[in-house]
Amino acid sequence: MDGHNADDQKQSTTDMTAFVQSLLQQMQSRFQAISESIISKIDDMGSKIDELEQNINELRLEMDIESSHHLSLSSQS
Repeated sequence: MDGHNADDQKQSTTDMTAFVQSLLQQMQSRFQAISESIISKIDDMGSKIDELEQNINELRLEMDIESSHHLSLSSQS
């Protein structure tokens, strides 16, 4: 009977090891997926910030042109 218990214990240890390895693999896969999602969102935010900066620069340029135009008209009067 001792041999039977030893076999059961070995099988139980093997099963537990396989379970833990599977669980760790699942966790690693989920972590990888979450990491990729975060990186993708950061890249999207970077693109939106770049767009926003470009729009701000364009508005500044338009304001400078309008301001120069108004000053030019004022000096002609």
